[in-house]
Amino acid sequence: MDKPWTASHGPIAATEFDVQKAEAISALLIRPIGILPNKPGDPIRPFALGLFNDIRALAKPDVKATALRRAVGSFVHSKRYYFASAQPGSMRHDIDGKPAEPLSTEDRLVAQRRFLSLKRSNDENSASRIEPAASPAPPSKTEQIRAALLRRDRQT
Repeated sequence: MDKPWTASHGPIAATEFDVQKAEAISALLIRPIGILPNKPGDPIRPFALGLFNDIRALAKPDVKATALRRAVGSFVHSKRYYFASAQPGSMRHDIDGKPAEPLSTEDRLVAQRRFLSLKRSNDENSASRIEPAASPAPPSKTEQIRAALLRRDRQT
């Protein structure tokens, strides 16, 4: 995995969960920002470097920077955000959602590694939740005797 991907999956569409994260960020701001998806299917756009400072300037007066950083972090450290960032030709975007600059090869490679790591982790968690069907325990000696007595009673 030393080489960035060369085949693009095109724009990565936001899911309902991505939109919920975007709405959580928007709720902390005095106005909406164009880089965030508004509905499922909208593209996920990688942020320009230093964009958090622009976002923080739009925070409501009662919002602490830590709360805003956590909300933004939840969005930008997600599997789909990394997937969007890892795409060949992916661009960073400004606060209004306009392309600003291409992601560097190094940044795309880091995003690719993080995406694959999160994907692997999710796959392992899914596999551990699926437990094999428990085989029934063999009947105890008492149960075997009881069953034999019941069979004998029915035969007489």
